[in-house]
Amino acid sequence: MVNIRLDYSNCMSEFVGEHGINLSELQALYPKLTSAYSVVQQKKAKGMLGFMELPYKADEAKKISSFAKKERIKFDDFVVIGIGGSALGNIALQTAINHLNWNLLSKKQRNNCPRLFVPDNVDPELIKGLLDVLNLKKTVFNIISKSGTTAECLANFFILKNALIKKVGLKNWQKHIIISTDEKKGYLRELANNEGIASFVIPANVGGRFSVLSPVGLISAAYCGMKIEKLLEGAKEMDQRCGQDITKNPAAIYAAIQYLLYQKGKKINVMMPYCQALKDVSDWFRQLWAESLGKRNSIKNEVVNVGPTPIKALGATDQHSQVQLYIEGPYDKVITFLSVEKYRTNVIIPATKEKHYLEKRTLNELIKCEEEATRVALTKQMRPNCTVIIPEVNEYAIGQVFYMLEMATAYIGELFEINAFDQPGVELGKVLTYGLMGRNGFEKEKKEIEEFLTKNKESSYVA
Repeated sequence: MVNIRLDYSNCMSEFVGEHGINLSELQALYPKLTSAYSVVQQKKAKGMLGFMELPYKADEAKKISSFAKKERIKFDDFVVIGIGGSALGNIALQTAINHLNWNLLSKKQRNNCPRLFVPDNVDPELIKGLLDVLNLKKTVFNIISKSGTTAECLANFFILKNALIKKVGLKNWQKHIIISTDEKKGYLRELANNEGIASFVIPANVGGRFSVLSPVGLISAAYCGMKIEKLLEGAKEMDQRCGQDITKNPAAIYAAIQYLLYQKGKKINVMMPYCQALKDVSDWFRQLWAESLGKRNSIKNEVVNVGPTPIKALGATDQHSQVQLYIEGPYDKVITFLSVEKYRTNVIIPATKEKHYLEKRTLNELIKCEEEATRVALTKQMRPNCTVIIPEVNEYAIGQVFYMLEMATAYIGELFEINAFDQPGVELGKVLTYGLMGRNGFEKEKKEIEEFLTKNKESSYVA
């Protein structure tokens, strides 16, 4: 199979002038980049980076595939109950690999696979609306939380479990649940063990935003008919390409150019696929990049407040909303195009009475021309941009894309000298929420946030 490629020509100064990188600057970074590579490999050897082990877990993928093939014929709908890293990868995989209107197809057209719903929020209208359209007797729910204590996940689970019990009874609701959580601890693990619920293990050394190639992402993918073994094959191929020669390591080079451009004031990374199927890869990447790299403290415990801001765009749609800013606005962005060489279908524009210039051309040609035109326009205006070239969107290629971006995140974290695998800012919001919701042990946080809210309410700064 043909591999994905990274073209970073338009990030170099010979193409975008002073806003780009000199070859000498890139070469000067190679020692530090090689050191970053070595540190990542050392962490892997110590068992700290479990996501790097996932491409080699083919046996687990086969077990998941076998389980899904046996069980999915029983259900019309598959619902993922998770948030953040326990949902974004599932959505990205579904949009990338399956029909863009999957849930509107007949079951026969879906090869007897279920529809997929991923309500990744606790908005009451979202959950109530989902219950309005589900036949609970024909629905299976995959509850995903590594800790087993995620408030949003458990809240939605309790609501849906209650509705499920009313429909199928106390003796049968368990047959409609799959739990993905820690192997040994947490509320969900206890529930799975006590109720005999089918469950899968999220490895303890795999962080949520790096978990798409674990059971977190693979179960819903397998239920919806994807070849999950091919996903891992693609990731394995990328892992082997991420070797010690960092000049040939696409993840390391991507990390290097993003790091160097950040130093030049390009602190916004816009991911812009020219392929509808890849639009949710940008959403997945936003969490990966933002949560991993936005840090207050360095590994030396110095206050650094670093982090490139990830933005999502979609070609050609956002040529008509965002590209004006990217071409003529501040010189603070680098664009990452996701470019597909061969679309999975070809659509011809029919002839017209007016003999229009578009007739007998294809939508394939039009979107590729728009992509090339946008790339050239950006480059002519000295706006750095790079392109991840994807031969064709399939499981093998998407496995490569996910893994390359995960590895790039690990490398650039070392370049920034921060911990790319924690999220203390997220944890602060969690504990304050626990306090407001009255969770035992968080009385101090409850008092703290209530005092703040009282002061805020007394403010006159309201228009």
